[in-house]
Amino acid sequence: MNTLTYTNFKFKNQQNLYHGKVRDVYTIAPDILIMIATDRISAFDIILPRGIPHKGQILNQIASKFLDLTSDIIPNWKIASPDPMVTIGYKAEPIPVEMVVRGYLSGHAWREYKSGKRQICGVSLPNDLREHQKLPNPIITPTTKAKEGHDQDISREEILNSGLVPKEIYQKIEEYSLQLFARGTEIAAQQGLILVDTKYEFGLLNGQIILIDEIHTPDSSRYFYADQYLERFTKNEPQKQLSKEFVREWLMANNFQGQRGQSVPAMTDEFVHSVSCRYIELYETITGEKFIPHPTNQPIEDRIYKNIVDYLNSRFNQ
Repeated sequence: MNTLTYTNFKFKNQQNLYHGKVRDVYTIAPDILIMIATDRISAFDIILPRGIPHKGQILNQIASKFLDLTSDIIPNWKIASPDPMVTIGYKAEPIPVEMVVRGYLSGHAWREYKSGKRQICGVSLPNDLREHQKLPNPIITPTTKAKEGHDQDISREEILNSGLVPKEIYQKIEEYSLQLFARGTEIAAQQGLILVDTKYEFGLLNGQIILIDEIHTPDSSRYFYADQYLERFTKNEPQKQLSKEFVREWLMANNFQGQRGQSVPAMTDEFVHSVSCRYIELYETITGEKFIPHPTNQPIEDRIYKNIVDYLNSRFNQ
């Protein structure tokens, strides 16, 4: 399977290279980032041993599209996307919290609720809620941005009392998060989907708050099919999800949750192909467009490098 799981390019004026869980991020002097969405996939903060065909292209193209569709709400870091797997943009100072917005009680929030907690990140929840139940209003459950390991739940009060984020900035990113979630919900509904939950990351560029990283992709968001939701919820049946949650569920069913001593189950060709198909399904459903795989007439690395260098030369005279 033709996948890109690692890059180590050398660009003119390159200052730094960071390999994240999924993206390889190059810093170009003085303040430009090149973000390459690889085909790596992670779960429980562990990078799984096999790449997923087309995943990087799908993540990059969905994020690029939604950055454009929300730029009237808040400016973002994107300058251009010169390759299906690449976005080039401005380097900002990250605000050190991730803003998780939830419209339904699913995923991590449900697991916390099921364990007996009735307050998540300082947000109180009523008794007798069920998995995947719609919340009266979307809630924000922030997490810290961990450089390594797990992000940690944190409350609004803890963020403000610790001085982690100044009050006026935090209030503003709360507003932006809810506005972005409303826009994402609206776009998803037009395609017959429910945006269940998602996360947003923000940064400061010349003192201005901007949206950074990805937005509304299956790695950062959870989607349900709207026409199946009520019947499945009423019958206590699992929701068909367009998200990475099904990968987590597969891992848990095979006794892996990223704990010490646990081993990642074997990823068969059949499983890898099924994950790729789910990502393609989400792309076509959420965008309403046919997925067109990146060209395969040359190695992925060669194509990406050429497209990036050509763009840098044309835009920045590098």
